[in-house]
Order: sequence, then structure tokens, then C-alpha cells
Amino acid sequence: MSAGPENRGHGGLMDSVYRRQRHFYDLSRKYYLLGRDGLIADLAPPPGGAVLEIGCGTGRNLVAAGKAWPEARLYGVDISEAMLETARKAVARAGMADRVVLAQGDACAFDAAALFGRAEFERVFISYALSMIPDWRSALKQAARCVADAGKLEIVDFGQQDGLPAFWKRALFGWLARFHVAPRADLKRTLEGLALDLGGFSHSKPLYRGYAVRGGLIRI
Repeated sequence: MSAGPENRGHGGLMDSVYRRQRHFYDLSRKYYLLGRDGLIADLAPPPGGAVLEIGCGTGRNLVAAGKAWPEARLYGVDISEAMLETARKAVARAGMADRVVLAQGDACAFDAAALFGRAEFERVFISYALSMIPDWRSALKQAARCVADAGKLEIVDFGQQDGLPAFWKRALFGWLARFHVAPRADLKRTLEGLALDLGGFSHSKPLYRGYAVRGGLIRI
């Protein structure tokens, strides 16, 4: 008898949630995962710089980053093997198999050097994944550790809906919970603490009346 997803950890849970959804994930999510393309447009890695996406899912964002920044070296890590299967196909269709390296790993504790042959990256980004990671603060610390000196960590995710009607927030948060998604109210404060520990500085701002949030840090 095979173990159920609850007995296979977060990776097993994500595989069970997205084993079917991955086939239409990008088509449906483009309507409400807002701010992703703006983040990618702002990455601006140095020529030949390395870009890592944590929680790369279907590979959609890495393909977009590859088109936006053709000189960048691209890396992606995800806990779900089902999602990575889709990502590999997307990368191959885009003709980027020689530019994108994908690996399975836990966002909270992956070994970048072992997976990718490098421990630091000029740009690290997380798009709508922190809200899906139970120990999201550990994932954020791990992401910050992967940022090279003078590099940047950029994040976009669901916000707290502060500028929208209360019924909207209740409905959205209830619907997201069905998919094990929980927007992180303490993201700004956590980024500030990380930046202080690393000797850098953080930023955070709401988007679309608080529907989404953009945040990150720059390592000095």
C-alpha cells in the first residue's frame, strides 16, 4: 500500500494537489496571480548573472525570465516532482533546455551547491509560493542565504486585501485555504528582520489595493 499525501510530507501534498491542476495551472492562474510579470521585468540581473526561482512550479516564470533576460543563467527548485515534470516540458518547448537547470528540493532546506553547483545567485525570486509553504519563514531565510553580495531577493504573493471590501477578503481567503494557501501577514516585518541580520535593506509595498504584495531585500 502506498503512503497517502499526508504521510509523504509537503511534497506529497503538493503532488496530490497539482498532479491534475498542473495541466491547466498557467491558463487559470494568469487571471489572479497578479504582479508576476512586473517582478520579472524588474529583475535586471547583471550580464551572465544567475537567477534562481524558489517554488518554480510549472516553469512559466523561468521561461518568461529567460525571454526577458537572454543573458541570464536560470535555475529553479520545487518540492513537487509533478510540477517539475511540467516545468521540464515547458522549458524544452521554449528552447531553453540548455539555459535552465531544474531540481527537486524543499524550499526550507535545499542545498543549492549540491543541486546546482553554486551556492549564491545574483537574483533570487519567489512568486506566489511563500503562501503555500507551511514554514514560510524558514523558506525566506533559506532564500536570503542564496543571495550573492549586492544581489537581490524579490517576492510577489497574495496581500492582506486591506484596500478591498471585507467580504472580498473573507471569500478569497476561504477559497485559497481550500488549496492550502495562506497569505502571510508578517511578510514585511520578517523581511525587515532578515535585512537587518544580513546587513542589507528591505522593501515592501501593496499592489492592486492590497490584493498582492511586492517585497524583497538587497544584500550589501
